[in-house]
Amino acid sequence: QSSFLQELWVQCLSVKKIYSIMGEINSFIQTVPLEYFIILSSVLFCLGVLGVLIRKNAIIILGCVELMLNSVNLLLAAFSSYKGDGNGQILVFFIMVVAAAEVAIGLAIIAMIYRNTKSVDISIFNKLRG
Repeated sequence: QSSFLQELWVQCLSVKKIYSIMGEINSFIQTVPLEYFIILSSVLFCLGVLGVLIRKNAIIILGCVELMLNSVNLLLAAFSSYKGDGNGQILVFFIMVVAAAEVAIGLAIIAMIYRNTKSVDISIFNKLRG
């Protein structure tokens, strides 16, 4: 039984070590001004919007939507870090799960359209109307 308690103690110490490392990372992130995160996230989001509006390739449009989602994730994680609360980071995790599902479904739709039309240009999508 004492070896079990020793192993449990070692695991508790490793968890404490992880928490101390995460605290150091959190304090490091807080040294960067919040305005920098807002500016970076805004630039990434605007690039994603421009990509969606300008490009005609469906795969690039899907990538630009992912860029917009990741810019929102960056901002949520930054605000969560500055507040010292983990709720924003949990929300980031759920957004990433939804983004992964969106990519899987989007690529499946693009693959089906490519199989029928031999192109991923979105101007062809008008021909799909019945």
